[in-house]
Amino acid sequence: MAEAHQAVAFQFTVTPDGIDLQLSHQALTEIYLSGMRSWKKRIVRIKNSVITGVYPASPSSWLFVVIAILATMYTRSDPSMGLIAKIQEHLPVSQSMSTQCQAVVSAVLFSTMLWLMLIFTMRLCLKQLLSYHRWMFEQHGKMSTTTKIWVALVRIFSGRKPLLYSYQGSLPNLPVPTIKDTVKRYLESVRPLMDDKEYERMTKLAAEFESSLGNRLQWYLKLKALWASNYVSDWWEEYVYLRGRSPIMVNSNYYGMDFLYVTPTPIQAARAGNSIHSFFLYRRKLNKEELKPWLLRSAVPCCSYQFERMFDTCRIPGILTDTVQHWQDSDYIVVYHRGRYFRLRVYQAGRLLSPREIEFQIQRILDDPSPPSKGEAKLGALTAGDRVPWAKARTKYFSSGINKRSLDCIEKAAFFVTLDDEEQGMMGDDPAASLDRYAKSLLHGKCYDRWFDKSFTVVYYKNGKNGINAEHSWADAPVLAHVWEYTLATDSFQLGYNAEGHCKGDVDPSLPRPVKLSWEIPPECEEQIAQSLAVAQALADDVDFHVFSFQEFGKGKVKKCRVSPDGFIQMALQLAYFRERGTFCLTYEASMTRLFREGRTETVRSCTNESSAFIRALEGGEAADVCKHLFRVATEKHQLLYRLAMTGAGIDRHLFCLYVVSKYLGVESPFLKEVLSEPWRLSTSQTPIQQVELFDIDNHPEYVSCGGGFGPVADDGYGVSYCILGENMINFHISCKHSCPDTDAHKFGDQIRQALRDLLKLLSPSQTEASKTEESQPKVKKEQ
Repeated sequence: MAEAHQAVAFQFTVTPDGIDLQLSHQALTEIYLSGMRSWKKRIVRIKNSVITGVYPASPSSWLFVVIAILATMYTRSDPSMGLIAKIQEHLPVSQSMSTQCQAVVSAVLFSTMLWLMLIFTMRLCLKQLLSYHRWMFEQHGKMSTTTKIWVALVRIFSGRKPLLYSYQGSLPNLPVPTIKDTVKRYLESVRPLMDDKEYERMTKLAAEFESSLGNRLQWYLKLKALWASNYVSDWWEEYVYLRGRSPIMVNSNYYGMDFLYVTPTPIQAARAGNSIHSFFLYRRKLNKEELKPWLLRSAVPCCSYQFERMFDTCRIPGILTDTVQHWQDSDYIVVYHRGRYFRLRVYQAGRLLSPREIEFQIQRILDDPSPPSKGEAKLGALTAGDRVPWAKARTKYFSSGINKRSLDCIEKAAFFVTLDDEEQGMMGDDPAASLDRYAKSLLHGKCYDRWFDKSFTVVYYKNGKNGINAEHSWADAPVLAHVWEYTLATDSFQLGYNAEGHCKGDVDPSLPRPVKLSWEIPPECEEQIAQSLAVAQALADDVDFHVFSFQEFGKGKVKKCRVSPDGFIQMALQLAYFRERGTFCLTYEASMTRLFREGRTETVRSCTNESSAFIRALEGGEAADVCKHLFRVATEKHQLLYRLAMTGAGIDRHLFCLYVVSKYLGVESPFLKEVLSEPWRLSTSQTPIQQVELFDIDNHPEYVSCGGGFGPVADDGYGVSYCILGENMINFHISCKHSCPDTDAHKFGDQIRQALRDLLKLLSPSQTEASKTEESQPKVKKEQ
């Protein structure tokens, strides 16, 4: 009970001589330092709000404008053309103010108005400049004169040293495509998937929609686009993510892996100490907006709003829809170990604990012999099962008393941590199978040892490996990948470990112990936990996963063939699927729309007329020259679709929003209903390395993450995530379901490998050993 006594700032007793007041100086000091930390953060937020609010100007520019106006007045010229005099006439001042003082005040007011007008003009100009997207459609390496002038103007109007959110007010709104263009592109995208009769029927449905209901729905959508910052994002978050009533584990959440070949330390608590400290260093940078905005071609800014809910965020279940709640900065995390939940404060006396101190606290949890409370061990299964039972259980059993306090503690934590008893990673006699187990562990674990509602859960394994599982509604994978890259790099390259594998630094042994959360779980709630666990376990057992690192060649050789690496991989996926199924399927590739304010994602429909023509020619034994030509036409079409999606001219988000409007209006559209019900049997996504400067892949190729993955979108389809690393490595994460007799993740992986080899051989016929690793490729020693 020492912690409880320390938490009391003062105690008093009533005696015959009066009141005996006893102050706890340690507790008062803690309160004072915590308050100081809170006020410092508020001041930083106010300062950043001012800097962001006046961007692309700076607060100091106001002083420059004031001095310039006063200087011109001193020379007896009037730059305001009489406005300063007008302001002086209507200035409500006391009689004690002299005429000269009134003139100065009027000049300052005029200068401020002029400064604000300049800011508004610069921001408007920057917004118009950022609406220009022709640069994206120009051939790589060949920039037109117009684009060169545009880049120069963007840099001029972008100001100096922008903060993370500085560009938010200058980003253009996502445009609404025309009905005609969207319908035309849709029909083109489904042509290779339909026979003549089906396509004719769909064409008639589309023409009927375009000529009647489509225009009415479009009018409402344009009205929303004028009013809202983004006409897609809020509906996408609500209807695609939050209104889903099925489990978010596997179906929505995704994961990221640790380094592929290196484990910085085999000590679980030490790895957690460095990593958790790194997360909070990142959060400090995030709060101060010291993270650099993501710029395409070092000039074009992308939206950063998704970063706002990274920490201190939790998805809250509801009967009809979930909600995402975000709190102010928490000074603690919640740690799960062997069925118990612990609250671990990472700030002491207003300072962030050192990595060694966090390791010390984590080790205390690992050594704690106390058993779980009744019903506590598998409590997390509620977040893994169906959403409605979890919402009802939360209302019935966690709305008051000790259960509410403990649940609030989890939901308001900075993030969630799991100390896993298993060993994971590439290891043992069968490293391929170990990677598959690693992926499944990160995606669903035991179905009760993750808190799937938290914005992210960090998992630390017994052998020092780690990984991350993320809830999807609050942000997309590149945002989470940003903090994950920073954490991996800071953990290994900046903080490091001592010779014994422990974190560096000293420990304050007087640190209060982590507090075990208390629960009172009634039998009825335990029954619901068991039911949710059964649902989640069935879903987890059905997932088939295959992860492999393709190192026979990478983007280096692909670029020498003058082909986009992403286009090359997408063609390989189309070829692999066709060889396995003998047909084509609707293919989803995620693209980002963060060039626009509050932009998230758009779909690139990678299966096209051009790609199917190429694959039929290749599999039909056509001449190599013919296949080469068709391949380049197909990859060029893929790149065009990708650029259209990035610039707001995609298909699927527009059709999705038209469908939502139709539901609000209570009207049925056979065309939209059919479009939105089509299954994505091949769902793909690339995870690019964003902070290349944090890693030295050429000299230290072993320090690369294996990327991340997600579950299958369709019951009879595949989910494929890939990560292009350096010049000679491509990592793939393939998922499907055991219950489908037509899918097999390992067989599909073999098809992808062969397709990659065959495509490179096609493009490089003079290369006798196209499938072998280049001699110059750095060799990596796999850990055992």
